[in-house]
Parts: sequence; structure tokens; C-alpha cells
Amino acid sequence: MKQSKTLSTYVALLRGINVGGKNRLPMPDLAQMFVEAGCADVRTYIQSGNVIFKASEAHAGKLPVLIPRRISEDYGYKIPVVTRTAGQLQDTIQNNPFLKAGTPEATLHVYFLASLPDPSSIAALDPDRSPPDRFCVRERDVYVQLPNGMARTKLTNAYFDSKLATISTARNWRTVLTLFELMQG
Repeated sequence: MKQSKTLSTYVALLRGINVGGKNRLPMPDLAQMFVEAGCADVRTYIQSGNVIFKASEAHAGKLPVLIPRRISEDYGYKIPVVTRTAGQLQDTIQNNPFLKAGTPEATLHVYFLASLPDPSSIAALDPDRSPPDRFCVRERDVYVQLPNGMARTKLTNAYFDSKLATISTARNWRTVLTLFELMQG
């Protein structure tokens, strides 16, 4: 890809990579897929499928199709990819309603949605699905507070995907903050 001033920084969030010993995908191989797809300054963060890269807006928009296709061809996995710009991730951080209320950061997570859910689908979500867990949908983000952790909640990818008719992938709050910091550097 030609280096130019029109490149922006993005993060690709892959769902289900290297989690619990399943869907093993070495991060150097994943980074190489992004390089071969025409991205610049490609870096990965931890083993769970976080890729920071630069690309034009048009090119970045194609990656949620290109990268899963390549992973499927090379590894046989069906892996969704959700992308965000640095500005979008900053917006996610600045608008966390639980953080504003003083909720402990260690209990916070974000489900990043691939597309904007329909307001009627949001309204149909069950606020009492998994007490004491709480959630709030804002645009393409679902903020969750999980006092007992991710392993014990019923607020799962499958739940949000089916109810909101989109694809989601979750990250804990510390990872969200670190990804944003890495996107700045």
C-alpha cells in the first residue's frame, strides 16, 4: 500500500482467536495477513486477536471480509472481525456510563458491534438476564459491568449477536485502554 497522508489508524478486533486453546493463530501470521492485505504499520497486541494498523478508510472497510476469508482459507476457522478508528475507540472510552458512575474498572468490558443495532432490538434486551451484571448499549458499543467476571455472565456474544442481529466481540476495559494508547503511539 502506498504511504500517504490519507492513512488512518485502526484496530481490528477478532473474536475467538487463541481463547481456551481453541482457534490457534500465531500473531505473526495474523499480522502478515494484514500486511499482505495492504495495511501499513501493522502491530498485534496480546494473543487474542487485536491488530493495530494504518489504512485508507476505503481499504479498512474491506478488511472485515478479507481477513476472515483468509483465516478460513489458511486455518479453517470462521472468525469475525470488527474494526474501529482511533477516534471511535476514544469515543468508546469517553462515553462509558459505568465508568462515569464510579464503577470499578476491573469489572468493565465492552462488546464492540459490527453494525448499528435497531432501536427496537435494543429495547427488547432483557436487563435482568444475568444479575448482578448490567449493560448499556450506545451506538455500536455494549458496555457491560460484570462483578463476577466474564466466565459467569449470561451476557455473551451469542446473546447480543442474536438479539441485536449483528456480530460482537468483547474486550476488558484494561485492553480497551491499552489498545487506544497503542493507537496513539
